[in-house]
This record gives sequence, structure tokens and C-alpha cells, in this order.
Amino acid sequence: MDELLKKIASLGTLGIVLIVAIGNTGLVGAAAITAALASLGGPFGMIGGIFALGTIGLITHTVSEYGLEEVIKAVVRTQRKTKSSQTIIREINRYPITKGLKLKIIDYINKY
Repeated sequence: MDELLKKIASLGTLGIVLIVAIGNTGLVGAAAITAALASLGGPFGMIGGIFALGTIGLITHTVSEYGLEEVIKAVVRTQRKTKSSQTIIREINRYPITKGLKLKIIDYINKY
């Protein structure tokens, strides 16, 4: 049951992203879907849009499986191999996330 819910959550996020992109095109029908995928794909067009949706799905599935904090900690551990703690903290302070989450991540960096 948990696996099924994770899959549904992943697909739900993709649907929301696609619906928002379609709504921003101002078009209807197949033209709206084509334009939405092209806008999501940037310079890579529709194929890039499909790839972007797939990437969003993978990220959403990973976050739903492990939790946001654990995913962020894993990213920080990887970054610490090539960046200093102070550089990572400066980057985190620029992220559009809640202050509480920033403090948790910075505390994690300072402990390890």
C-alpha cells in the first residue's frame, strides 16, 4: 500500500506541473500540451519537456520514499567532498526554503 501511495504521489506531482504549464500557455487541446511540454523543455523543446517531467517524477518519488530532510542531507554529504562547509551554508541561505529547514541543514553541516 505504501509503494502504491508513493507512485500516486509521484504521478500527482507530474500532473500538477503539467496542468500549470498548460494553463500558462493560454491555448487549449493538443496545442496546449505541445506548448506546455516545449516550455518545460526550454531549448530542448518537447523532448526536453518530457525529460523534465521524468526527472521531476524521479525526484518526487525519492523525496516521498526517504523524506525531504534525508534527501537534502545526502546532497550535502556529496557536496562536502568538493566544497567547504561555509560555501555550502552560503548557498543554503540563498535557497527558497523555510528558515526552520535552513537551520536544520546548517546544524547538520556543523555537526558533521
